[in-house]
Amino acid sequence: MAKVALITGAARRIGADIARTLHQRGMNVIIHCRRSAEEAEALAAELNRLQPDSARVLHANLNQPDAVRGLAQEALAQWGGIDVLVNNASSFYPTPLSQASDDDWDALMHSNVRAPFLLVQALAPSLRKHRGSVVNLVDVYAEKPLADHSLYCMAKAALASMTRSLAREMGPEVRINGVSPGPILWPEGGQGNQQDILAATPLGRCGSPQDIAGAVAWLALDAPFVTGQILAVDGGRSLAFQGG
Repeated sequence: MAKVALITGAARRIGADIARTLHQRGMNVIIHCRRSAEEAEALAAELNRLQPDSARVLHANLNQPDAVRGLAQEALAQWGGIDVLVNNASSFYPTPLSQASDDDWDALMHSNVRAPFLLVQALAPSLRKHRGSVVNLVDVYAEKPLADHSLYCMAKAALASMTRSLAREMGPEVRINGVSPGPILWPEGGQGNQQDILAATPLGRCGSPQDIAGAVAWLALDAPFVTGQILAVDGGRSLAFQGG
């Protein structure tokens, strides 16, 4: 039977490319979404045309702990287990110190840290049984903070720490790694300093979602002696970082 991957936030953008890439590698994929139901169903239909009953869609609000635990149980019920978990879903928006609210704290911390932790916790028995792997989508801003985005940067730094901590705790059965994208897709609504960011990137251009998806697939499936690592896929941006 095919291995099974759960990808959060997989209806569109980078998450959809991760789902397509893992599917191309012969995996059954569970496409999680919150609001993008139409796009998620279209992606599942696309993949199911290539291989019948190889893609399914699950809905959950990752800001609600019980909903995250429910997502894990629903995912396990689809094909009887999970081999790969990709924590891709993320909230991203500015939170200047003078304006940051309790709701901002909850939204950014829940989606970027708590939900990934709860999913690993709930799926741990299956991941151990299948000697599976977890890949967390971190961010170069976890180490080099972006101005006016303290809560987001804090959340991603916590996710990076979680990646390393759980790699120690869950070895040798489960490998846990991360990917830190650099300039790939600009946030919806734009980012005002795009030219400055590209100028500070040694390769001088944006990457593609496929660059991230390929890195995720490599860590998930092709790197049996790699764990606790966070791979920057950023065109060298982290080498010449000058702030955001």
